[in-house]
Amino acid sequence: MDPQQAPWRPLATAELDWEPGGAPRSRRYGDIYFSPANGPAESRHVFLAGSGLPGRWQRHDAPVFRIGELGFGTGLNFLVTVAALRREAPAGLRLHYWAVEAEPLRAADLARCAAALPPTLAAPAAALAEQYPPPVPGIHRLLFDDGRIVLDLCWGDAGAALAELAGHGRRWFDAWYLDGFAPAKNAALWEEALWRDLACVSRPGATVATFTAAGHVRRGLAASGFAMAKREGFGSKRESLHGQLAGAPPVAEENGTPWDLPETAPTAPSSALVIGAGIAGACAAAALARRGVAVTVLEAGPVAGRGSGNAQGVLFTRLSHRHAPLTDIALLGYLDAARHYRTLFDAGRLRAGEDGELGGCFQMAGPKVRLEQLAPALAPVPELAEVLDPAAAAERLGVTPAEGGLWLPHSGWLQPAAACQALLAGRGIAVETHCGEVALAREDGRWQALAADGRRWAAEIAVIAAGTASANLADLDWLPLRPIRGQVSSLPAKTVPGTLRAPFCHGGYVTPAKAGTLNFGASFAPGDPDRSLREAEHRHNLEALAEAVPAWAPALRSVDPAAVDGRAELRCGAPDYLPLAGPAPEPNAFRERYAILARNARAVVPERAPFRPGLYLSTGHGSRGLCSAPLAAELIASQACGEPPPLPRSLARALAPARFILRALVRTGGTP
Repeated sequence: MDPQQAPWRPLATAELDWEPGGAPRSRRYGDIYFSPANGPAESRHVFLAGSGLPGRWQRHDAPVFRIGELGFGTGLNFLVTVAALRREAPAGLRLHYWAVEAEPLRAADLARCAAALPPTLAAPAAALAEQYPPPVPGIHRLLFDDGRIVLDLCWGDAGAALAELAGHGRRWFDAWYLDGFAPAKNAALWEEALWRDLACVSRPGATVATFTAAGHVRRGLAASGFAMAKREGFGSKRESLHGQLAGAPPVAEENGTPWDLPETAPTAPSSALVIGAGIAGACAAAALARRGVAVTVLEAGPVAGRGSGNAQGVLFTRLSHRHAPLTDIALLGYLDAARHYRTLFDAGRLRAGEDGELGGCFQMAGPKVRLEQLAPALAPVPELAEVLDPAAAAERLGVTPAEGGLWLPHSGWLQPAAACQALLAGRGIAVETHCGEVALAREDGRWQALAADGRRWAAEIAVIAAGTASANLADLDWLPLRPIRGQVSSLPAKTVPGTLRAPFCHGGYVTPAKAGTLNFGASFAPGDPDRSLREAEHRHNLEALAEAVPAWAPALRSVDPAAVDGRAELRCGAPDYLPLAGPAPEPNAFRERYAILARNARAVVPERAPFRPGLYLSTGHGSRGLCSAPLAAELIASQACGEPPPLPRSLARALAPARFILRALVRTGGTP
């Protein structure tokens, strides 16, 4: 799952032929996705009934029932499962459905499959189509029914994905659907090596169900601990297989130094403190509340009063022709954030045109956007990005850019404060503003927050999302955070000719006018803690915009920078430009445990890491908090509640706050 600087390209999508009745057939494998006679009935018989569902839901001993699927295909098994859950499961039971697929369907083909489904599946099919991700490698987490149903779509190789899950050493899954193409057609999805990892991540008593009755599949699963049996097949197929994990599941062996994994597995908390009510804190609070955690958010001033206080922000990502943690995390975070905010618009919690608009964004080519290298990779996925020349870009923007670039259809603009308010208005979240600086410490097994006026709050876990102030809390002064000053400029929209219809990113950015005001910027001054407005930075913003939109240049260059309005604020960044999202290590114990790495960076220390109980960080988001905060929040909530993560482990490691202590050990043998 770690491509290590390999060329970036989307996954190859499935090539389909269509049966006379409308059922799809894989052109590559020469096999059908489901029975042309009655696909939903086949799913219910083979996979639900073969797994003892829906009856098991009534007896389930945990708040979440987790299903894994090898071969997502058309999503039919997921849709049938969701329909059954909504109809027959206890109201409080949540579903986490994890599925892997190496050749995802195109969105248009998914829609064609959905059109042939019965009316009972129309609602879940429409919801899936609305959020269905492009074929970008990695994990895409989709939320339905206010988070009651979680769908992780893992676009990539099943063997690598299972091995990575097994590396966490956690027993997560209650049932498995094995639904690849027939073993004779696609042997890679039926290799015996898969079954041990599958067993390692399964809870005692977990089940497997599959349409095939192939002997080598039955023997391989049996060798990995499943008690297998044949049962009646569907339609013309005489037999199928199902089984149950017998005895204790096997334990995966550690591979490398697990410095990112806690030595003590967390249990889901019932309460949480979140320090900070900007976009990072609001997202963290919402992610925890979706899991039934009672959240109290503490903010020194008003909601979104600091780095999240600009009038408009742009949701965008920088695409790269090569894989790297920075760009891979940015891309997955951007897609996740777009789904996240679109759900808020669809639910009426954000108002289109007033609180934002997700109608696309243009990113002009420059030193960081290499069109000649990106264009071939992007050609198959216009739903991710399109290459436009200046004339084509002008048709969408309403103004002509100085150069061509990329159109990002999932992008748009948001009012960050409105997004924060919408997230914090969710059920189970209490917000305390104007707390001033708080002291945070762990006492009697709980995190205690004390305000200067004597108010006190306590909870099982705490998430620090306080931007540049994060290092002032809970003895976190070792964090290598730095302030990054940014100044945004504002002008009456009538100052320039024409009407900008979509956000436009160049060296800076400009957003469509809001309430008659054009907002643009922003300056970038690492290490500068000053928040006062500067004429020189207004001049910089004006000139950058003039160069990006030549038709506006005469008007912009005639503006007196001293007459320009704006806002200057501090963003919080890290040395490697990646956010910090994850558990906070116990610094001294961490250094002691992995001290040998200071002498031999290639040494393997098999012990897991010492972390501070229940303390998590979401900070260092820089200027991209709108994009990175939702995924960071979902990662933290998954870690705190002991769930499968929404990111490949290599990328979660790249965000782990402990990375700075580890790097300091390896490079200098000292502290960050």
